Amino acid sequence: MTTTTTSGGQPPQPSAEPRLIPDLPDDVSINCLSRIPRYYYPKLSLVSRSWRSAITSSALFTTRSLLHTTQTSLYLILRINYSFHWYPLLYNCHSRKIPQKPIFSLPRIPFQPVGPAFAALGPKIYVIGGSINKTPSNSMWVYDCRFNRWAEGPRMMVGREFAAAGVVNGKIYVLGGCLVDSWAEVFDPDTGLWAPVPSPIEVRENGMHASAVVEGRGGVVYDIGLGNWGKVSKRAAVVRGVLYCCDYLGKIRGYDVEKGVWKKLKGVRLPIFSCGATMVNFDGRLCVVWEKKGSGKEVEIKCADIEVWKEEDGKLDGRILWSGVILKVPNGAAIVHCMAAEF
Repeated sequence: MTTTTTSGGQPPQPSAEPRLIPDLPDDVSINCLSRIPRYYYPKLSLVSRSWRSAITSSALFTTRSLLHTTQTSLYLILRINYSFHWYPLLYNCHSRKIPQKPIFSLPRIPFQPVGPAFAALGPKIYVIGGSINKTPSNSMWVYDCRFNRWAEGPRMMVGREFAAAGVVNGKIYVLGGCLVDSWAEVFDPDTGLWAPVPSPIEVRENGMHASAVVEGRGGVVYDIGLGNWGKVSKRAAVVRGVLYCCDYLGKIRGYDVEKGVWKKLKGVRLPIFSCGATMVNFDGRLCVVWEKKGSGKEVEIKCADIEVWKEEDGKLDGRILWSGVILKVPNGAAIVHCMAAEF
């Protein structure tokens, strides 16, 4: 085998990595890529190996944050055969069409707890507590949506199962799921520390299952500023300061915080939910995900993207932007949660 040498007898130096875009510095190219909706990233990653690396780099996501070009993505959590399966929903924010059906599931969480709480803050999704071998756990696992990986987070002060979690002012509040004095605690992602939250005995329940945050008031409800507590319904999501809930009949109602009354959402008709449903705030709109018995041995996961607003007279109105089947799964599968992460 022969070796090519230069005229001076030295082996040639390896050529430099090609630039992402010819004749442009890579930092300028990253700036350009960060302005493109993430909906197109799977196709852009096929351009070259360097593009695929750039699209998953921390530099790109940092630039997106600085340029305020971050977008919200939906993450669907299903329980199939007693284990969690996570699916990202690719949504074209310009077309207002049904998201692309998930073509892959995310890496599985390193363990499969029963009854954990979920919270989404920025580009990360938190899986908090739950029971392992029938023992409440104080563990927390964090999924970074930008880099498609799990990491173990700081442990809670006590173990919890079937607790509720909500994000208020950049911190994660976890309520219930235990029978001890430390019934509520708060996690600060900036410091990585947990701290107890005082709570009156009359609002303490072991199993919480759901939570919501309305104008800085989170939990069941917990007013961060005043330290007051109260109840909130399940199947809840807050959009534009209104707490929305749905029932098995497909009816959606909104809670008027100022008047303390529930109001029917006009202009929206959804089918009767034979199984569970969940709701989430998706870029200022109401996203409802539910199960429907499909043909044969399948369950259809359906989704509706709903624009909601409050009329001048205080009535709640809305319209469905799109609705349809986003995924088909085996019989026995169930919706656990739907989260919205921004990155």
